[in-house]
Amino acid sequence: MTLRLPHPSIRRLAALAATLPFLAPASAQAQEAGAASTWGLGLAVSADRKTYRDFDDKLQPLPLLTYENRWISIAGPGVDLKLPSLGPVGLRLRSRFGFEGYEAEDSPWLAGMHERKGSLWLGAAATWDAGPVQLSAELLGDASGHSKGRQFSLKAERRFQQGAWDITPRLALQQQDRKTVDYYYGVQAGEARLGRPAYEGSSAVNLQAGVRVGYTLATRQWMFVDVSATRLGSAIKDSPLVNRSSQPAVTAGYLYRF
Repeated sequence: MTLRLPHPSIRRLAALAATLPFLAPASAQAQEAGAASTWGLGLAVSADRKTYRDFDDKLQPLPLLTYENRWISIAGPGVDLKLPSLGPVGLRLRSRFGFEGYEAEDSPWLAGMHERKGSLWLGAAATWDAGPVQLSAELLGDASGHSKGRQFSLKAERRFQQGAWDITPRLALQQQDRKTVDYYYGVQAGEARLGRPAYEGSSAVNLQAGVRVGYTLATRQWMFVDVSATRLGSAIKDSPLVNRSSQPAVTAGYLYRF
């Protein structure tokens, strides 16, 4: 694994990637403060193993940005517009840029494939503090029109606090529809090669388990390490572009909250 900035198109995406699961303390601070605004800046380094064959894995430096007030929540590539709650259920309109996709030069195995672009996803989300765990769900559609697909996610997590330390284990389930899987993992007839047959994807369900460990250095300073593994659905694992059944990821970073 090498430490270097990837080519420009991916570098612009990587600058915002992987922030949403890691910035819960900043959001919690804003919620406790009511209508007050909070924001934070920081830096992280992320390493994950892409599912595509012979993909050049990289360590990626990631600037972190958060902002939250009574109506808006921003965390990296995601922006939420908060709606009036329905009792204990919080509702949001959500926009998020996805970092799926590739260019043919990202792997020798992808030579001759057309570029698959990252997508802008729009939709709605709901959150519910059920006491023992915090539950959330989101339904998003590809507003950029690249895949024309939809994604549905469920997540359960719980944050434990012990002095300056916090630990947040989570489980998440993501269902990607046929159009999404086919766009990112399918092989069109004109892209087929020896050893890479044409492939049409179908809907898939991915399961992720992860844990974030954080430490408060001072009142406004927080550092964290997040480790996760995602088990891929069979429609993704069966793609000739893929050579693994799971995707591990590690991110470590620092955030200063103003």
